[in-house]
Amino acid sequence: MRAFFYGLVFLTCICFLISNADCQSGGTVKKIEYDLSAPDRVYVLPPALYEISGMTETDAATIACIQDEHGIFFFYDINKNQIVRQFAFGSEGDYEDIARVDKTLWVMRSDELLIEIKDFSSTSFKSASYPAGIPGRDIEGLCYDQKNNRLLIVPKEVSNDNPESKDKRFIYGFDLGSRKLIKGAVLRLDIPMIERFAIKNNIRVPVKGKKGEEKKPDIRLKISAISIHPISGRLYVLSGTERLLLVFDMNGNIEYLERLDKDLFPQPEGITFMKNGDMFISNEGRHAAATLVRFNYNLSRLPDKEPL
Repeated sequence: MRAFFYGLVFLTCICFLISNADCQSGGTVKKIEYDLSAPDRVYVLPPALYEISGMTETDAATIACIQDEHGIFFFYDINKNQIVRQFAFGSEGDYEDIARVDKTLWVMRSDELLIEIKDFSSTSFKSASYPAGIPGRDIEGLCYDQKNNRLLIVPKEVSNDNPESKDKRFIYGFDLGSRKLIKGAVLRLDIPMIERFAIKNNIRVPVKGKKGEEKKPDIRLKISAISIHPISGRLYVLSGTERLLLVFDMNGNIEYLERLDKDLFPQPEGITFMKNGDMFISNEGRHAAATLVRFNYNLSRLPDKEPL
């Protein structure tokens, strides 16, 4: 019995070491429930949302949107394909992302001001604001982490006074109980690990290298939006300027990476999910109207079970 016990411990340690080595080398791709080359629908958004910068679902048919110049909510009905309601919540500013927590909408401004709009469906809504004080530059990503009762917030770049962290991206947490920023980053995304993942799995990503030299991945990871999948619990991340969609577990390990088609995603800026898993990615207008790209949740795209 003792020999069996020690043998079991040894095998467990070996499995852990193999798993950890695989993680350090970048890991292997896990499938997602969407075919990113075949959307189920593309909505052409009205001119008021030409510079759409963030969005979140509010019910099974409605997505709340903001654009990055004016403090206005636009409620877009995906069945009617039109804005069905709008109202102002603030003055002009650089508004980057939005998240819903029950009947409250939270808005992130790029200057680290977090705005709370309580009972947004009422005409007598109340608002409050909180200086987030997040290290970094150009705050762009915001989402609700229901499991941990917090908001996740991510800057587009690390701050100038932290150059040794240029190869990492830090995600911070705002505790919804205390209405305070959690000390230190709650998630760390490692760019070299993502690049190893791309090499190992032969994924097309931006590259660098002089003519005649071997090209190497050149991922900048300038995050424009984040969202947690309502069914899998995985973290979806958009790097807008590079047109990359990345999927991580909630420990910051990369599980999926794909470069988005430039014609379908000219400037991806926002991502949200319906409760049933349907995914929406928004594009700011560039030389044409802004768009909203829909992918229905499709479990048939997943393997019957994960490989051992």
